[in-house]
Amino acid sequence: MRGQQPADALARWRFAIVSMALFALAVTLIARLVHLQVTGGGQGAAFLREQSALRTVRSAEIPVYRGLITDRNGTPLAVSSPVVSLWANPQQLKDSSRLGELSQLLGLDPHALREKLAFYGDKQFMYLARHQTPDFARGVLQERFPGVRGEREYRRYYPAGEVTAQVLGLTNVDGRGIAGVELAFEDWLQGSPGKKRFIKDLHGDAVRDFGVIDEPRPGKALALSIDLRLQYAQHRELQRAMEETGAEAGSAVTIDAWTGEVLAVSNYPVFNPNSRGALDFSRVRNRALTDAYEPGSTIKTLTLVAALESGQFHIDSLVDTAPGHIQVGTKVLRDPRNYGEISVSAIIEKSSQVGATKIAQAVGHEAILDVLHRFGLGETTGTGFPGERMGQLPDLAHWSDIEKVTLAFGYGLSVTPIQLARAYGVLANGGVRLPLTLLKQQADMPLIGDRVMEEEIVKDVVLVLDRVTEPGGTATLAKVPGFSVGGKTGTVHKVGKGGYLDDKYVALFVGIAPIEAPRYVTAILIDQPRGDHYGGGLAAAPVYSRVTEEVLRIRNAQPDQNALGAFLPSGEAGQ
Repeated sequence: MRGQQPADALARWRFAIVSMALFALAVTLIARLVHLQVTGGGQGAAFLREQSALRTVRSAEIPVYRGLITDRNGTPLAVSSPVVSLWANPQQLKDSSRLGELSQLLGLDPHALREKLAFYGDKQFMYLARHQTPDFARGVLQERFPGVRGEREYRRYYPAGEVTAQVLGLTNVDGRGIAGVELAFEDWLQGSPGKKRFIKDLHGDAVRDFGVIDEPRPGKALALSIDLRLQYAQHRELQRAMEETGAEAGSAVTIDAWTGEVLAVSNYPVFNPNSRGALDFSRVRNRALTDAYEPGSTIKTLTLVAALESGQFHIDSLVDTAPGHIQVGTKVLRDPRNYGEISVSAIIEKSSQVGATKIAQAVGHEAILDVLHRFGLGETTGTGFPGERMGQLPDLAHWSDIEKVTLAFGYGLSVTPIQLARAYGVLANGGVRLPLTLLKQQADMPLIGDRVMEEEIVKDVVLVLDRVTEPGGTATLAKVPGFSVGGKTGTVHKVGKGGYLDDKYVALFVGIAPIEAPRYVTAILIDQPRGDHYGGGLAAAPVYSRVTEEVLRIRNAQPDQNALGAFLPSGEAGQ
C-alpha cells in the first residue's frame, strides 16, 4: 500500500502538467486566431475583409453626357438626353410568376423573354430594354419585379434629323461614335465616365454609398462650320431636284472659299438618325465626300487655267473647231453642232469638246495634270472626315493619244463633289488653295494657304465662268436674281460592265458667287437623272441657282445693281 501512494501522486502530477500544457496551448491558439483575424495584426483579418468586400462592395460607373455639337451660330445639332436602361438578374427573374406582366409592360413576347432568360440563366446580368424614357422606366421599376433594375445612361438625339444626318453621323447603342463627325471627333466628344463605390445587400440593392472615386468628365462641345439655316435650304432644294429629275442619288456642297469652312453638305438618299429600328447603312455614308465620279466638263475650267498659264492662249484667242468633230486615234469627238472659229472663252461657254481637245493637244497633258494636282484633286480636302475619298488622277507609264485629250474634259479621272468645290474655291480665293474644315474658324485665326496660280489669270478665268451663265452659255439656268454668278456644267456618261452607258448620266454644276467678289462655291451632283433633262445645265444648274440664292441671302451678300432682275432665258444648256 505504501508503494501505491507515490505512484498515485506521480499520476496526479502528470495529469496536472498535461492539462496545464493543453490549456496553455489552447490559450495560445485562441490568442493567435484573435491576433490574426480580429485585431487586424495579421493577414487573416485582411483576407476576411477582402472576401467581405468582394461579396458586398461594388464599383459603379457614373455615366457622362457626350459633348454638344452645334452649328456655327450655336444651334444644337447633337445633344445627349438622359435615359434609363432596364436590366435583370436572370437567376432571380427566371422563376418569377410575373413574367407575363413584365413582358406586357415591356412590349415583349412572353415566350421570347423566357427563352432569353434561359439563355442567360447562369449569368447575373442581361438587358431587358435599352434607352427608355425615365417615365417609362419608372413605371416598370415601381412594380418591383424580382431582379429587375435600371441604370442611368445618355442617348444621342439629333434635333435636325435627316437634314444633318450624313454630316454628323451617329453613335452606337453604347454612345460611341461610329460614323461622320461623331466618329471623327470621338476623343473630343466622348468624355470620361466617373466611378463610385457602394455596398450592396443580398438582393443587389445599394445600401451604403462610399462616395465618388473618380470624378466624371463630360465630353467637350464642338462648334461646326455648318450653318443650319443654309443646311435646311440646301437639303430642301436637293430633295426637290430628286423629285423633279427622278434621279437615284445626289449631293450638294457649299464652302466659304475665303476661310475653307464647309457651310452645308447634303445628300440623297437620306436616313433618320433618331430611328434605329430599320437603319440602312448604305444611306449613312456622306456621298459628297465618300463617292468619287468622273467630273466631265467641269474640268474644262482647269484646262483653261493650263492654257492661259502656257502663254499660248488668252481668253480671246481663236480656235477653229470646224467641222464640229475631231478624230483622235480611233475615237471621234463631237460638238452638238459646228461652232466654227470661236474664242477660248467661247470653248468654255459652249463646252466644246473639239475646242478643249485642240487646247489639250497644244499645251500637253502634263500641263493639265499639273494644274489638277495644284488644285487639290487626287488628295483629301483636309476635313478629316472618316472615309473621305481622295479620288484618282491618272498615273500612266504610257499615254495614248485619246487619254491625253480626254483628261482635258474630265474623263479618265475621278473626284468627289467636295474636291470639285475646293478646286473652284481656289478661283474664288484669288488663286490661293486652303484646306477645308468642318469646324467653325475663329475670326482672328490665321489662314495658311498655298498660292497655286497668279491673280491675273484668276480674273480671266472668273470672267469666263461669268459668261457661261449668260445667254449663249450652257448654264443660263444657274443665274441668281440680283447677283452675277459664274460656273461650269458637266454631263458624264456612267460606266457599266461593258463600258460607258449611252442612256445613264451624271449631271454636275460647280459655281462661284458673287462674281464681283467671289467667295461662296457650291457644287451640285445629280446621279442618273431620268428623262430628257439629264444634262448639267438642265438638271444641276437650277439647283445651284436656288441654293446660291439662299447662300447669298443668309450670308448678307450685297446685290449686284447690274444684275438686278429676273432669270435670263435658257441657252444651250446640257453639257
